[in-house]
Formats: sequence, C-alpha cells, structure tokens
Amino acid sequence: MLREKRPRLGLDPALGLTDAEFAAMAHRIHRDTGIVIGVAKRNMLISRLAHRLADLGLPDFAAYMRLLDSPGGADERRALISAITTNVTRFFREPHHFTALAGIAPALAARARAGARIRLWSAGCSTGQEAFSIAATLLDHDPALDRCDLRILATDIDEEVIETARRGIYDRRSIGPEAPPALHRFLADGPEGHQVRIAPKLHALIRFETLNLLEPWPFHGQFDIVFCRNVVIYFDPETRHVLWRRLAGRIVAEGRLFLGHSERMDPRLDALFAPCGITQYRRTAIATPDDAGPVLPFAPLAPRPPLQ
Repeated sequence: MLREKRPRLGLDPALGLTDAEFAAMAHRIHRDTGIVIGVAKRNMLISRLAHRLADLGLPDFAAYMRLLDSPGGADERRALISAITTNVTRFFREPHHFTALAGIAPALAARARAGARIRLWSAGCSTGQEAFSIAATLLDHDPALDRCDLRILATDIDEEVIETARRGIYDRRSIGPEAPPALHRFLADGPEGHQVRIAPKLHALIRFETLNLLEPWPFHGQFDIVFCRNVVIYFDPETRHVLWRRLAGRIVAEGRLFLGHSERMDPRLDALFAPCGITQYRRTAIATPDDAGPVLPFAPLAPRPPLQ
C-alpha cells in the first residue's frame, strides 16, 4: 500500500530556497535520518515542504528552518520526517521472502513450543502490512504460536505510519481482489464498508514502536529473524555499513536477515552474513563486539496497555 503524500503543488518562486538553505536542510535530514537528499531531489524537497510552510503560515524556508531549530520545534521536526519519508508497502510484498519464512517456521515453532524465546523484527515497518504478513505466515503454520513466547517488534521512524499500523485498519483495495489464504482468516470488517480490520489474534503478536534506526536501540535481546527491506536504499554506503554491522550484533547465529529487492549486503561484512536466497542472508557464528551486550545502553521501551 502506498501512503499517499499530498498532491504536488506548483513551485512558488517567492518561497525561495537558497543553495545554502538547501545544503543546510539536506545536512539536517541526513544527520537525523540517514536519508541522502541530493541536488536532483531539490524540487521534490521543495514540493513536499511547501505544504508545511502553507499549513504553518510561514513566509519562506528561512522561517521554517528557524522553527525547526527552536525549542518549540519538536512537533515540526517529527512532521519533517513524515514529509520526506516515502512509505510504499503492501501485504506479502516480495512474496519469495514469505515463502522462505514459511520454510523456517517449523523450526521456529518447534523451539517456541519447547519454551524458547523467539523474536522477530520488522525494521522500517511503514504502515504495518509487513509485520502483519510475518505474523500471518507464522500462525498459518501453527495457530497456537500466539500462546508461546514469540513476539514481533515492528518499528518505523515516522510516528504517523506507526499510528496507522497500531490501528490495523486498511482499505480493502490495498489487499487486492482476494486476500492471501494465510491472511484471510485474520481479517474482519472495518468501521466502514470499504475497510478491513486485523483480528486481535494477529495483532497481539506485534508491538509497534517509533524508532530511528540510527539512534540507540532501546532493547537488549537478539532476534531470530530481521526484515529490514527497502530502508537502506536511501542511505549512503557508510551509513548502510554501520546499520548492517549493528544488525549483525542483534541477530542470533543462524538467524536470518531479509533485505529489499534492490539491496545487497556490503562485501566488507561477508564474514558476518552468508547469502542464503534472494536478498536473504544467514547470520554466521562469527562474533561482533556488539554480541556481548546491547548496542548502546538505553532505557527499555515503556510498557504499552493491552490491545483492545
């Protein structure tokens, strides 16, 4: 599903965006999110942020940047992230990954039923369809897994898409003419006729949280499976390298990392990740410094009330 940005506005030359302001804005975005905004994307940036200026009643980008830097600019800094991120997703996107997950499911289920702790992470989950597809794939193999110690963490930098994911309500058109069998049994009618709602049994396996992947990660354990797809395509090579190395420290030996269709592992990390399928990597047993403890010390995620 594509979370639509607002329609493109005609660019108003009166708004102005000097070379220095563009460079400063691009630097801010890269610093805070890892996303690279090159000169070729200048008009895209102006188009998306022109809406923010109009909504805020600001005369130009200089005023907007002053707001971002002000003590009261926290809300707008979050709105900036929402404006510049592109959230394209759908249920069972890149289906070969879910076929691979279904092949791993029996081993995960056996360990879970034996009392093991099983954790999966949808990193860059957008509006939630990836995480729900993961959960549906696992419960399709073993409907009793929701009674085991198996949970899915789903995170995204954009608070707006996380709120959509938590609601678990989608337009029927985002599913297509017929829901995949693994998902169909977990759908109920939504509040409006054109909507569907994710069933509580599926929702209960997942915890949705806002998280910037470049900042400290507020958890300590490791993951058996990590989906980090179509995230690093917006990063420069060194930022990708750092993120993947950090992920290596959070994935158990023999665990799996799934990347997006156009993403390939940094060859410098070949000792840590062995290819095992199309944009799929097996975590080797070679330790990284991060394996000894948390990536960075940080307060744990605050408990959330049970889903209704």
